[in-house]
Amino acid sequence: SGAEPPTAPVAGLPTAPTIPPREAVIGQMPRVKISSPRLRGSIRLKGGQLDDLIFNDYRETIDLNSKEIALLSPSGAPNPYFAQFGWVSADPNVRLPTSETIWSTNGVSLSPGKPLILRWDNGQGIRFIKTITLDQNYMFTVAQRIENHGENNVTLYPYGLISRTGTPETLGFFILHEGLLGVFDGQLKEVDYDDLKEVGKIQQTTQGGWLGITDKYWLVALIPDQKANFQTFFRHNTHEKLDKYQVDYLGTAQTVGSGTSLTVKNLLFAGAKEVRLLDDYEKQLSISRFDLAIDFGWFYFLTKPIFYALLWINNHVLNLGVSILLLTVGIKLLFFPLANKSYASMSKMKKLQPKMMQVRERYGDDKTRMNQEMMELYKKEKVNPASGCLPILIQIPVFFALYKVLFVTIEMRHAPF
Repeated sequence: SGAEPPTAPVAGLPTAPTIPPREAVIGQMPRVKISSPRLRGSIRLKGGQLDDLIFNDYRETIDLNSKEIALLSPSGAPNPYFAQFGWVSADPNVRLPTSETIWSTNGVSLSPGKPLILRWDNGQGIRFIKTITLDQNYMFTVAQRIENHGENNVTLYPYGLISRTGTPETLGFFILHEGLLGVFDGQLKEVDYDDLKEVGKIQQTTQGGWLGITDKYWLVALIPDQKANFQTFFRHNTHEKLDKYQVDYLGTAQTVGSGTSLTVKNLLFAGAKEVRLLDDYEKQLSISRFDLAIDFGWFYFLTKPIFYALLWINNHVLNLGVSILLLTVGIKLLFFPLANKSYASMSKMKKLQPKMMQVRERYGDDKTRMNQEMMELYKKEKVNPASGCLPILIQIPVFFALYKVLFVTIEMRHAPF
């Protein structure tokens, strides 16, 4: 029949490991629940990692029965994405908590107004204590305390990290950044996934600021002490053919004398990039330019005011679709004098067309003389040929900023009409 004959199977080839579902991985080890009005999930006691976080009020589609968005996921699940805080030391003899450390806890849940305390003793007289609190929205506070009950001083460096495995799907729009970002010494720095793959590591020293990983609507960010100096890193490596991205910071040396203790506080934002919420955090917690987590673009000075104008209208009409229409009409009315001037200039130019044709016919062979005569004609008729285009050019940044608002802000996501 001409069909290919069967062949013997090839023995010894490795089979691709099956990755268990997210829920199965979460159930494999002891955890402490997270419960708040806007978030739910858990903290893994092994390693003390924040690796299970789900939104209560954002879903995958506009269907109210669709799944809520899962922001963070544990190692071993599809696309691990988690945060971790701890200490490192230049002395290899000091036992420190790692991702394998089993922490003891004071309770079974973390919620607003109900902190979670994790403890671990290294057996050398040093006790590590983490106190984790969560507000009503998306900000975690992690206070890392060291108690030195030993005979010798110990010097440690605090760190925080966010790890993400697998390159997420991005929209690929040039007007939207998705990837790694941070504010260092007051300046925003954005790094695409592809660019980090090429260089492998980016290191920078800064005072204050923050760093994290952003999607179009979601952000996970480390926010160290805004008055302290620290080293920041953007890293990429490949593990088992998977891309791994990490942002982390390393604080300055902290020396804990015998019989003394100290505490270092860190903040972790893990949530939706809501403009007013980010602005509130920036003011209340003195976070350097935290609103730049939203990609307002080159026309920041236009985009953000336009957004707030849109929200103000929406507070009155209670419909974002109608608000967009009203804002667009308002902008057009604001530019009406310029537009009217542009139309008047175009009308004059149209009336001059016969005379301009005569000049071209008469001096067509002499370009210099023709241009001189054209300028004399414009002067005599009091017409500026550029005045028709200039008003339009002025309006372009404003309407681009309006488009940017509609494209990047989460307030537009799944909004009716």
